[in-house]
Amino acid sequence: MTTCLSLKLFGVSGLVNSVTRQMATKAKQNVVLSVIEPRILHISINRPEKKNCVNHATALELISAFDRLNNDDGIDVAVLSGQGATFCAGYDLSTVADGTRPSGDAAAGHLAAGHRFMGPTGTNPIKKPVIAAIEGHAVAGGLELAMLADLRVAAKSASFGVLCRRFGVPLIDGGTVRLPAAIGYSRAMDLILTGRAIDAETAYSWGLVNRLVADGTALESAVQLAKDLLAFPQACMRADRESAFRATFDNGDFASKLDFELTNGLPVLEEAAKGAKTFISKSYKVNPNKPKL
Repeated sequence: MTTCLSLKLFGVSGLVNSVTRQMATKAKQNVVLSVIEPRILHISINRPEKKNCVNHATALELISAFDRLNNDDGIDVAVLSGQGATFCAGYDLSTVADGTRPSGDAAAGHLAAGHRFMGPTGTNPIKKPVIAAIEGHAVAGGLELAMLADLRVAAKSASFGVLCRRFGVPLIDGGTVRLPAAIGYSRAMDLILTGRAIDAETAYSWGLVNRLVADGTALESAVQLAKDLLAFPQACMRADRESAFRATFDNGDFASKLDFELTNGLPVLEEAAKGAKTFISKSYKVNPNKPKL
């Protein structure tokens, strides 16, 4: 992407240092991968103590996980979930508030490859079906991550929303592109402009959620749905999936929309940093309609 050359968010040195630290310390994986059923890759965000918020190290691990999905001939479907009671509450704002997110002069290496703050949300294309298994909150960047999936299975107590609106943090992980395509412009604006949360029943009625299931069964149900997909001839299914994608987004059109979202959101990141500090300090005005994250 031509716009990436002037970005100052992810320096090459910061990216290399992050990868080096990751290789040196393997005590805890931020993303756990497992083949839970033949040909089904389970990608699980493993930061339950942080509501599965994604930091840069987690983003890198998610990128690696989706690279495996794309390139491993032994995998046909992925199920994406979060450990514990939350799918993902977005990007880890503490790294924005304290300035520890990667910075520098050469962001092209990270961003031009289709990577974003949440990891693989700019990837084009993801070659195989992805099913999100959602328990608890899928909000802010977590909603954008859920929108990366082809299908979303949600527990009845799950909630969805662009909660980052309250703190001046822009959607730059595909939310402004994928959300209107999935649920229509008007409903997408209802979420994007107001920052309100909606429950799983509403999300299901809007088409944001494909399957509504009992609490605690989202992963099990998503795996069963993945097994159902495996019963079909895969080449044909992937061809139809790609055709549907291209009918919604021409490849170049999709990339340009993601590019515009990124460059349009970057100038307000100073406001986002202030909002992140407000969020971390808990000094924001309480909204009675806001779910407790």
